[in-house]
Amino acid sequence: MVPGAVPARLVAEASQVVDGLVAADPPAPDVRGPHNYFPTAAAAPSLGALLTGSGAFALAETLTGPGTLVPPWQVQVALNIPPFPHRPGMHHLDGVGPDLPDGRPGTFTLLAGVLLTDQPDDDGGNLWVWPGTHLTHAEYFRTHGPDALIAAGGYPPIPLPEPEQIRGRAGDLLLAHYLLGHNIGGNTSARTRRAAYYRIKRHGHDARWPDVLRDPWLEYDGIRAAVRNPPGRHPRRQ
Repeated sequence: MVPGAVPARLVAEASQVVDGLVAADPPAPDVRGPHNYFPTAAAAPSLGALLTGSGAFALAETLTGPGTLVPPWQVQVALNIPPFPHRPGMHHLDGVGPDLPDGRPGTFTLLAGVLLTDQPDDDGGNLWVWPGTHLTHAEYFRTHGPDALIAAGGYPPIPLPEPEQIRGRAGDLLLAHYLLGHNIGGNTSARTRRAAYYRIKRHGHDARWPDVLRDPWLEYDGIRAAVRNPPGRHPRRQ
């Protein structure tokens, strides 16, 4: 989580666009919990600007390397409507079912999310994550092969730690590894949670998706560099 990564002006402009989406196609009166819209970034430039018109996209590339990421063409506007007393029983990975025309799953490099409403406490529509599962998933796919993602339907049977709920304020940025297990949480607060999510690929990702599932840092140049030269350690001279 990167607090305050997106300026309040951009959040306000994007929120007006979300108001328009809801007004044009409102959830049914009995809908509780998740409700989504999937505009293209071209059709909703104020939503795309949350990522590419702020410093958020550059922050994402500090993990993968400058100039390595492809700006996403689509935005997910994710609402979580109360009351929704739900507690997820397990995690999932995105991009599974239906598969793409060439037979591969819809994997990507990282998930970026911008909070459009405050969620300072648990059970306010927060996203749930299972810390460390990006590494456990990679180990699972090294053992069972990358096609196990499809065979498991996006629910690989791995041991799970205790989950955590993502907290933050409007304008905060979430950056999450594709392999990090996550799920929709409940909302027992008095307001609808709003967030914008972006599924971002590194250039050339589609050709190497099997390797990405088995090597969690293959597309993360910034992480590999940080591991080689942690803070306080001088780089080794060649």
